Amino acid sequence: MYLPSFSLEGKTALITGAGRGIGRALAIGFAEAGADVVLISRTRSDLDEVAGSIEKLGRKAYGFTVDVTEKEEIQSLYDSLTSRQIPLHILVNNAGMNIRSKALEVSEEEWEKIMNTNLRSAFYFSQEAAKLMKSQGNGRIINISSVAGHVALRTGVVYASTKAAMIQMTKNLALEWGPYGINVNSIGPWYFRTPLTAELLADENYLNDILSRTPLNRVGELAELVGPAVFLSSDAGSYCTGQTLFVDGGMTVYGF
Repeated sequence: MYLPSFSLEGKTALITGAGRGIGRALAIGFAEAGADVVLISRTRSDLDEVAGSIEKLGRKAYGFTVDVTEKEEIQSLYDSLTSRQIPLHILVNNAGMNIRSKALEVSEEEWEKIMNTNLRSAFYFSQEAAKLMKSQGNGRIINISSVAGHVALRTGVVYASTKAAMIQMTKNLALEWGPYGINVNSIGPWYFRTPLTAELLADENYLNDILSRTPLNRVGELAELVGPAVFLSSDAGSYCTGQTLFVDGGMTVYGF
């Protein structure tokens, strides 16, 4: 048999930032592929909406309100998973934010907020997940990075720094945790249509600037991120680790 399975039947995936945008799309997409999903967000109403969509697909959904910047809340979440005997096979570190300040204008508060949300949270979620995955002898971790971690953009130096660090963290964790059967990869998106990018993409000049750097000459649709994530989480991606897959319409061919 040369066509491996892309099914996630029998798997449970934990997705941070699952209430909206990319996280919501991945959560529903993973359920469509057969996985049960642990949903992490700070907003209960968002969790309930996504959980309802997953349950309509016949999969289980577990919603937890967690401030991903607080290590104690992360630990408490994993304790809850263990006590409720909810397994964990896949972790997607998707929670993130950006403040588009120029470097001379970045405040200490902005630095700490972006670093804690994007990078610190991804490490501690990965660390706790790896403890469970090591004991079971397998697991998949996917970090949602960005093209900004690979090429220079005009603003958002703190965001870019966190995403570059995520790419390097992916490599280090893949090396350290490979012997435990844990695959660690990252995905680097360019512009996708989400509630957070809607206002930017509504600006015709801004959109044209984006498209001028995108060989496919269009913005990505959220469904186009689901396939790569499912691939890296399934048997089809079992020999991939330490890699960053740029889902960017070819943007990183140019840089910015």
